Amino acid sequence: MSDTVIVWFRRDFRLNDHTALQKAIEYCEEHDKKWMGLFQLDPQFTKKIDLHHDYFFQTVAEFQKRCTEEDISFQIMSGEAIDVFDKVTKKLNVDAVFYNKDEAGYGKKRDKEVSDWLKEKDIKVKAFHDYYLHGATEIRTKTDNTMYQVFTPYYKQWRSVQKPSVINTALKEVKKHSEKRKKSIDAESDKEFEKVIKECNQTWKALGEKSALKRAKRFVKERMVDYDENRDLPYVVGTSKLSPYLKTGCLSVRTLYHMVAEHDSKGAETYIQELAWRDFYGMVHAEFPEFRDKEYQSKYRNLPWNNDKERLQKWEDGKTGFPIVDAGMRQLNKEGWMHNRLRMITASFLTKDYLIDWREGEKYFEQKLIDYDESSNTGGWQWAASTGTDAVPYFRVFNPTTQAERFDPDGSYIKKYVKELKEVPKKYIHNPSKMSEDEQEESNCIIGEDYPSPSVNHKEQRQTVLSVYKERT
Repeated sequence: MSDTVIVWFRRDFRLNDHTALQKAIEYCEEHDKKWMGLFQLDPQFTKKIDLHHDYFFQTVAEFQKRCTEEDISFQIMSGEAIDVFDKVTKKLNVDAVFYNKDEAGYGKKRDKEVSDWLKEKDIKVKAFHDYYLHGATEIRTKTDNTMYQVFTPYYKQWRSVQKPSVINTALKEVKKHSEKRKKSIDAESDKEFEKVIKECNQTWKALGEKSALKRAKRFVKERMVDYDENRDLPYVVGTSKLSPYLKTGCLSVRTLYHMVAEHDSKGAETYIQELAWRDFYGMVHAEFPEFRDKEYQSKYRNLPWNNDKERLQKWEDGKTGFPIVDAGMRQLNKEGWMHNRLRMITASFLTKDYLIDWREGEKYFEQKLIDYDESSNTGGWQWAASTGTDAVPYFRVFNPTTQAERFDPDGSYIKKYVKELKEVPKKYIHNPSKMSEDEQEESNCIIGEDYPSPSVNHKEQRQTVLSVYKERT
């Protein structure tokens, strides 16, 4: 039995511009080895299949199907990480394991445990930066080589640093060095994955690397030039919607960056800035491991959050009585995705209007978002709650009605997701409770029956939250 080189796939389901895969192929070429793809089906993520994991596991299944079609060995093993590698190393002579590492959170802890275990078994471990354009320690302050606290100077430095090149790996090279293993090495794991896929009941369009590249090219060609103007308008298809592909790694951030950077426009620059925000929050999370559980700003670590389960449920269901908030939450619940402007509005509403702990919202987004990234999502929630690094000032409380009037003036977005309001006139669409009884009858929308009354008085809640934060500032 010849030695096997393992490429451990986690959130990087592609065959091109993949650092660990390219390095594994070079290693196989030099040492006359063959590589095999491996995915760990972690029981932590299969307990409850909501939209986030539904999309993720169907992406894994698509990648598995592609590997089968290309005659590339890709195995799925169920269990805790150490148990998986214990099973694999008992079945195969494993020479080396290559993977793209995580720098924060659960993934960082898992990577260390697995790497230490493999090294004890005298198995070579090769880990690489791949998920971000720049690793957590690459962009540092010039004065004392520490983490940037504010995004603007970070971005200035980030922009000046040369970006890593695209790693072009020919498919024939990927196939040439792959094992030709036809059978599964663990039938029980196959059954477990089949069970997980059966629990995935959503129909997702355009999964996988090939679709990701097509959509990226279409965005750059058709919508990117106006991205700076249209990205805040939820009723316009103005964003890239590429974030799910970046999350699952079907699209390399290097590939995307260089596609965008070829163009000189305000839209391109604005989009590149969004990629930098992704790196920024990855850095913050790596530097502050408690990021998901603890406020970055210590002065806000004991805020008197409102533990109102009924209000939290209204927010989750999109029944707050504020149309723009409800539209955003219903889009999330239906599609597993939400426009970024709506992410800010709904997060501000939960933390400032309801004064509910930002961690509750972060956990809910984790269940639903198909592009969920723990560093970026936490960063966004701490930004909205004014508790994070370079967060929105506490006294900036989004008014959901004026936000709607500004970014969805005709109510087109609202009416798409809040069907009860589809016949409400434009003059009332952002505040339907102002309709008279006759107008409610004419609009087939009785407030308090068909659509809820506003669940809070925004003006009063704003004063409450300001006093809460001011006491600690």
